[in-house]
Amino acid sequence: MTGIITGDIIRSRKVGDPEEWMGPLKTLFNTLGSEPGVWQFFRGDSFQLEVKNVDDVFKVALKMKATVKCIKELDIKLAIGIGRKNYSAPRITESNGEAFIYSGELFDKMKKKNLAIRTPWDEFDKQMNLYFDLAVLTMDRWTQNSAEIVKMSLDSPDLTQRELGEKLGITQGRVSDRQKRAGFEEMLKLEKRFRELVEQNLQSYDTVS
Repeated sequence: MTGIITGDIIRSRKVGDPEEWMGPLKTLFNTLGSEPGVWQFFRGDSFQLEVKNVDDVFKVALKMKATVKCIKELDIKLAIGIGRKNYSAPRITESNGEAFIYSGELFDKMKKKNLAIRTPWDEFDKQMNLYFDLAVLTMDRWTQNSAEIVKMSLDSPDLTQRELGEKLGITQGRVSDRQKRAGFEEMLKLEKRFRELVEQNLQSYDTVS
């Protein structure tokens, strides 16, 4: 089983230099593997990324959302697919399997959503997509400050609020306020629940398979 994220940058033309958003995303993508086998941009502002540890898929999506929302006016659309990978090509856009099909087909159908998932598990999809619909009500409203604190908190989970504040040049209290406005604690709870449900479904899936 693997995770595939297909996405694109919303309002990318608002930014004159695409490297402003592409550079930070490439840095994130490189922590998961190299281009073009694990990730690849296409059509300018679209991309596909493989997350081999499917437990991590939602956490990666959160990091991607925060990374892009750090840039004024930009947002990101993400279609997550979890499933089998039947064929590995030198370029991820040429690889195939149900995870790719789920992600690609879902992406094409997402007209008004910015985050959704499709897997072999219908009940899981129903539950998680409801959670995602609720979560994006907060995520889509992240300011640059909110996105920045979410990104830093996810990238450095061992840092205290005081230490995060020192890196940002703000007080511990302001770090706490920014995390609260961003719904950071709730995002962590959702990420934990995502992992739990994925593990439950993987166990039953492997048994059936």
